[in-house]
Amino acid sequence: MKAAGLLLAILFAAGTARAQDYLNCQFAPGWEQSEPKRQYAADNLYDYKDGAAEGYLIYGFARMTGITCKSGGDTLTIDVSEMSDADSAYGIFAANRDPSLPIVSIGMGGQVQPQSASFAKGKYYVEIVVIAASPDSDRSAVLRAFAAGIEKRLEGRATAPEALTWFPQENLTSARLVPESVLGLRLLQRGYVAKYKQGQAFIVLEASPKSAAEVLKKLRERFDGASPAQIADEAFQAKAQYLDGICIFRKGRYLAGYANLPDPQQAASQAAKLAARIP
Repeated sequence: MKAAGLLLAILFAAGTARAQDYLNCQFAPGWEQSEPKRQYAADNLYDYKDGAAEGYLIYGFARMTGITCKSGGDTLTIDVSEMSDADSAYGIFAANRDPSLPIVSIGMGGQVQPQSASFAKGKYYVEIVVIAASPDSDRSAVLRAFAAGIEKRLEGRATAPEALTWFPQENLTSARLVPESVLGLRLLQRGYVAKYKQGQAFIVLEASPKSAAEVLKKLRERFDGASPAQIADEAFQAKAQYLDGICIFRKGRYLAGYANLPDPQQAASQAAKLAARIP
């Protein structure tokens, strides 16, 4: 029994060490750790992120670990945030990324700029920032090396959320996870929203088809003049304040639809196309 207990302790320690391998300053030559590793939880993240902490907490932030590295006059910080799940990790990445720049293939998705990089993999959101001695320096090569080294050591999903592929791509300008009140409606607690040159679409996953049907019923009661639409399992369309032409449908556990289109019929037409793309 003692031998078995010792083996379990060794395996646990080894697993913990592997999990922390991503906090390493030697993913690029010439860098060394300059400060002790830092750790933050939900109750003290404000001490580190100040006014930005709320943007992490709404995405299910659990904890953050970080390290600071030095090379000559340059300082590099790595912060790895553990979120509640992979969708939340991708969600905070998408919320913080620069929409004018492409998403590159690091984990589920990432971005590399001259002095910063970020990506999401599994339930982890990673931020790497260089404060260069020369403000105009391009440190993207170093950032890519660090991102690649960290990404290899993080466990979890390396593909973007499948729901994002269900949105029609034509005229799409952005798509991201909204952690609460989708379309400003409390009943739609969390889901993906895609914005187009005209209008926006959304997809929300409920716990079951029954709960989805209950939410749809409550939503329909909110909109005066709502009328049925023949889409998926059930649907309605309406003209709503702030949302203009809107159509919401249920397909199994999913609630989805379009809003902010000129009239309900146009919203229903687009919603039917979206329904056909949802498995």
